[in-house]
Amino acid sequence: MSGHERGAVVARRSFLARFGAGAVAFGAAFRASSSTAEPQSPASSATPWEPARHAEDDWFEQVSAKHRIFFDTTAPHGFGEAIFVANNTFTANRTGYGLTDADIAVIICARHESTPFAYTDAMWAKYGSALAERAGFKDPKTNEPPAVNVFQAASYGALLANRGVLLDAVIKRGARLAVCALATRASASLIARQSGGNVDDVFKELTDHLVPNAHMVPAGIVAVNRAQERRYSLAYVG
Repeated sequence: MSGHERGAVVARRSFLARFGAGAVAFGAAFRASSSTAEPQSPASSATPWEPARHAEDDWFEQVSAKHRIFFDTTAPHGFGEAIFVANNTFTANRTGYGLTDADIAVIICARHESTPFAYTDAMWAKYGSALAERAGFKDPKTNEPPAVNVFQAASYGALLANRGVLLDAVIKRGARLAVCALATRASASLIARQSGGNVDDVFKELTDHLVPNAHMVPAGIVAVNRAQERRYSLAYVG
């Protein structure tokens, strides 16, 4: 090999060496800039969201319960259905799983037109016409406004959606009620207009005459939200 050829080989080797070193440096720099420019996933950097807890909602807790279910109702028929399926919930957990009623936390929400059925017979006897108007409901026996809470009366059987299962029966098994204060205020306003009474006085009277195990909540829809945040399964029954 001539001196000229040897010089050409050395030059090529020097160029390739410099090119290889430059490529390695460029690759390292590119990888570094790519890793720093890549956005962080919100899921990897943020703390998982948790709902705020409020003392007003602590009544949802039932320490002995192994399972929790919340029946949401907005109309008389749905309220009756909720009574029926709440009873089934207690029974099926007892017969199918060997659980006791205390193992099951059951809440029935009474809001919108179902709210008046969370009041006692005394309120229906006194304000039945206004409560029936508010609920859009008539006694299926008489086609008139009822003078009792029909879901507490044993004589209706298949005429109502609870199919003869009384509200009192599921309350005795441990069911609780969430009663909408906004709907109660609306009922009190209607009663006051019809009777010439004071809205606040009627509202207090209604809230003082809830069925047993009933808890007044600021709004039924808020209770729907809070129940799920407290890990209740939600069942909307109408």
